[in-house]
Amino acid sequence: MSKIQTVSALEILDSRGNPTVSVTVTLNNGITASAGVPSGASTGIKEAVELRDGDAKRYGGKGVQKAVANVNKVIAPKLKGKRPADQKAIDDLMRSMDGTETKSKLGANAILGVSMAVCRAAALDADLPLYVYLRQLHRGRAGYVLPAPMMNVVNGGAHATNNVDFQEFMLFPIGAPSFAEALRYGAETFHTLKKLLQKRGLVTAVGDEGGFAPNLKTNTEAVDVILEAIRAAGYKPGNDIAIALDPAASELYDAGEYVMKKSDGSRKSPADMVTLWGEWVTRYPIVSLEDGMGEEDRDGWLALTKALGKKLQLVGDDLFVTNPKIFADGIRDGMANAILIKLNQIGTVSETLETVALAQKSGYAAVISHRSGETEDAFIADLAVGTGAGQIKTGSACRSERIAKYNRLLAIEKELGKRARYGGATFKAGTA
Repeated sequence: MSKIQTVSALEILDSRGNPTVSVTVTLNNGITASAGVPSGASTGIKEAVELRDGDAKRYGGKGVQKAVANVNKVIAPKLKGKRPADQKAIDDLMRSMDGTETKSKLGANAILGVSMAVCRAAALDADLPLYVYLRQLHRGRAGYVLPAPMMNVVNGGAHATNNVDFQEFMLFPIGAPSFAEALRYGAETFHTLKKLLQKRGLVTAVGDEGGFAPNLKTNTEAVDVILEAIRAAGYKPGNDIAIALDPAASELYDAGEYVMKKSDGSRKSPADMVTLWGEWVTRYPIVSLEDGMGEEDRDGWLALTKALGKKLQLVGDDLFVTNPKIFADGIRDGMANAILIKLNQIGTVSETLETVALAQKSGYAAVISHRSGETEDAFIADLAVGTGAGQIKTGSACRSERIAKYNRLLAIEKELGKRARYGGATFKAGTA
C-alpha cells in the first residue's frame, strides 16, 4: 500500500498579494500532489483560525512562516508512513495535535493545506479524478451534478472600496441546459454589464472576486443595472438568469442594528431588514439570499426564515461557518434552509464533507464556495461535483484564480458527458 513519504509547505501569495500556505505531499511510489489554501476578508467570528506571523516587518504582519513551520516540523514527521487513503484518520490526527476548537495552535491554514494535498495524492494514487475520489469519500448518491454558478458581477461591502453596502450581487444562470451554457450566459452578461457601466460613465475596475465596483446612487441600482444587462445580453431575467445576493449582513450589524456604513449611514432594525428583503424578493427575480442577517442576530435569522424561508433559498455563511456542530444547532432551531461550504472555515476535507452530508440529510441545500483571497487551486470545482451540491460560488467571469475553477468544471462536464446533469433546474423564479 502507498504511504506518505514527505510533507512540505511553502509560503506563496494569494489573489490579493497576501501570503498563504501551499503544501506538497509525496508518496513512497513517487506520486506528488499540492494544494493552495484560500483566505477570506469577510469572515465569521467562529471560523477556524488562520495562523499569521504578526511580524510587521514582513507582509504587514500577514506572513505565514509559522504555519509553514508547523507543517514542516510538527505535522510532517507525524504523517510519514501514513496511508493517504485514510483521510479522516489523518485529519483527526492533525486536529488532535492542534488541540483547539478553532485550530489556532497549528493554524487552520497549515492543517487544511495538508488535508487537501493528502486528498489529491490519494486520488492520484487510486488513479481517479479528484471529483470521483471525493464522491467515494462522500458516499455520493447516483448521478453526477454540475453546479450552477453564482457569478459575482457587482462587488460592494468588504470586497470593494465603493459606496455599495452589500457585498455580492450575482448572476445565477438557472435556465441554462448545461454548465458550459450557464458559463456562456454569465460571461456574455458580464461583458454587457461592463459596456452599460462604461456608457453611464461609471468605473469598471473590479473588486476582489472580479465583479465591478462602481459607485452607485443606491444599493438597488446594482440590481437594476444587472437586470438591464441580462436583457441587453438577450436573456430573460428570472427564467434564463436569476439573481443571487450576499449582503454579508454581519459586516453591517452594530449594537442590534444594521448600519448602511458605505452609502447613507442609515440604521435599520432587524425587522426593517426582514421587510427590506421581502420587498426586494417581490420586486426582483432573487432566488438566493446569503447572510441576509448578521451571525449574532439569532432572532433576526429566525424572523427572516419564517418570513421568506418558503419563498427562496436562505444561505447561512457566517451563521454556520461550515462547522457541523454549529450547523446542527442551526438546523435544530430552524434557521436558514441552506449552508455555504468553505473549506478553510472548518480546516479539513473530512469535516467539510461531514457538513455537506449533514445538509443533504437534513433537507438543506449546500453551496460550495471560494474565498475572496484565492489561489489557482481548483479543488472546490471537484468538491462541488463530488458532493453533488449543485451550486458553486467562485467569482466573476474574470481573474484567473476564479476562471481556473470554471475551466476545471468545463473539463469535468466534458469528461462525464451524459452521465452528468446541470444543477440549475432546481430553481424557479418569476420574471422581473
